[in-house]
Amino acid sequence: MKKVVKIIAYTAIVLVVLVLCAVTYVTTALPNVGEPEDLKVEITPARIERGKYLAIHVAVCVDCHSPHDWTKLGGPMDTTRLGAGGEKFDAGVGFPGNVVVPNITPYNLKNWTDGEIKRAITTGVRKDGSAIFPLMPWKGYSKMDNEDVNSIIAYIRSLKPVETTHPKASLDFPLNILVHTMPQKAQPGKLPDLKDSVKYGGYIVSSAGCMDCHSQDNQGEYLPGLEFAGGKPFKVGAATVQSANITPDAATGIGKWTKEQFVARFKAYTDQRSAPTVKAGEFQTIMPWWNYGGMTDTDLQSVYAYLRTVKPVKNQVVKFTAQ
Repeated sequence: MKKVVKIIAYTAIVLVVLVLCAVTYVTTALPNVGEPEDLKVEITPARIERGKYLAIHVAVCVDCHSPHDWTKLGGPMDTTRLGAGGEKFDAGVGFPGNVVVPNITPYNLKNWTDGEIKRAITTGVRKDGSAIFPLMPWKGYSKMDNEDVNSIIAYIRSLKPVETTHPKASLDFPLNILVHTMPQKAQPGKLPDLKDSVKYGGYIVSSAGCMDCHSQDNQGEYLPGLEFAGGKPFKVGAATVQSANITPDAATGIGKWTKEQFVARFKAYTDQRSAPTVKAGEFQTIMPWWNYGGMTDTDLQSVYAYLRTVKPVKNQVVKFTAQ
């Protein structure tokens, strides 16, 4: 009997040691996406203009990294503090940890090289080598054309410095360990020809992270067969809003929408100064309409063309629940 107890004890010790070794490896050797590129982006008016368009209206970097007025529909950005960060994600919104979106103005990034910024955007690794939780959709950004990423960097460098800092992000166990395994090496793509509306639309959809919000997931993995079918819940105060089904299903998606209706839906949100006030219990959304509404008609038409090619999924979504 004593022999059996010893064997069990030794086995338990070995297992504990193996687990500790695995955790040590994951937390010290990962992420491993390589060193940042030796890069110096030439800041030109053309790059700043392109970067501004992408960062505000497509990849919506500035939307996530700016304070918002959630008393208004869609939470318009505070345009006096673009890039200053400050939005909170914690247990109150169902997030497993505490994350305050960082400041990306030159005040906070002045000691970052362009290569370090690019690595963060496209691989999910910070300047200090730590992992960024894919709350920031770097998986989509990793597939962007290099010139588009460079343009975003040029625009970020041109923002007005805002002197504010935020606490370092913390994640709940075991996510604080698993996050080290998430970053991946970038797989840069090429900007498609605008004449190929489906392929170009797919590029915009990927860069905008549409699939992330409009697909249900389990611990970060999309539920098979429900891509773009909506139903992902988001907490807004005491209410819950669920993303819409944007597959071409005629009954529950956008299958009956014309191209003109699709574009008009976005173009109804072009001036955030006109955002209506939302009272407690009234419909609210986290969809950044005021940003996407600034996309060009060509880009929106291409997004529509691409979404018409995805698999139709019948999935009725209750978009808003007050409690």
